[in-house]
Amino acid sequence: MLSMEEAVKRWVVKLSKWDPHPSDFSFALSLLPSHEHSSVTRFVKLEDRKRALVSRMLQYVLVHDVLQIPFPDIVIKRTLEGKPYLEYDDLRFPNFNFNVSHHGDYVAIASEPVCLVGVDIVSYDVPQRESITEFVQLFSSYFSCLEWNNIIMAGTSDDVLIEFYRYWSLKEAYVKAIGSGVSEGLNKVEFSHTRWTDISAKVNGKVMTQWRFWLFELGERHCISTLKVSIARVHPISAAMSYKRTLKKVDFTEDEYTQGLHLPNVDFVELGIEQLISTLQKTL
Repeated sequence: MLSMEEAVKRWVVKLSKWDPHPSDFSFALSLLPSHEHSSVTRFVKLEDRKRALVSRMLQYVLVHDVLQIPFPDIVIKRTLEGKPYLEYDDLRFPNFNFNVSHHGDYVAIASEPVCLVGVDIVSYDVPQRESITEFVQLFSSYFSCLEWNNIIMAGTSDDVLIEFYRYWSLKEAYVKAIGSGVSEGLNKVEFSHTRWTDISAKVNGKVMTQWRFWLFELGERHCISTLKVSIARVHPISAAMSYKRTLKKVDFTEDEYTQGLHLPNVDFVELGIEQLISTLQKTL
């Protein structure tokens, strides 16, 4: 039987490593349930289609990998806010859940057996239409005074942008974990940290002791980490109402929840798109 630790997954895919012929792309798409096809084909640009395709493939492969559900029996639905959830009763992990994020060349997925999980991935992209200062200023209302001071006092303009992306990624992971939508609640949560470890959060000034956060920095270009990936573990009781209705279990004993909250946080594993295609083929 799979342990709780084995239900904690962190996967990432680099899209540029796959340059499919149109027939190869069509074949990969055909491996997904037909109702998922429009979520991919609605995009015009190939890169956008690849992101959407890989996002869906990751979800099905992960669910099969962890819960061993036959592929045709996997039913993934989404709330009105776009939060994916699994329609399946699993007595071992009644709250097994996952979250996906993509930005630039990467798509990431994370899963948890007890806590709600949020993942956000952001590439280090320098704004082209305005200065870094002007770009960051557009988002100032989403940050607390403490966060904003840490951002604008970070150092060089590159340092300011990196600090901005770190905070932004954490905030996105939080709202994605609770399923509240893209921007709602970003300004309510404040993060503090010790050199981006031991990250803690406050909501409306209250320290959230039952939440945990991590920030991964992957890939380098010119000595700058090009990829920020944030993970949030949040208590199910904090879920947005539309998402909470999909959960099988919201109330946990202190021991049950503490066990889930303090599961080891694993490193990200890079998967190839060919691996996803192969797995989906085998499960059909």
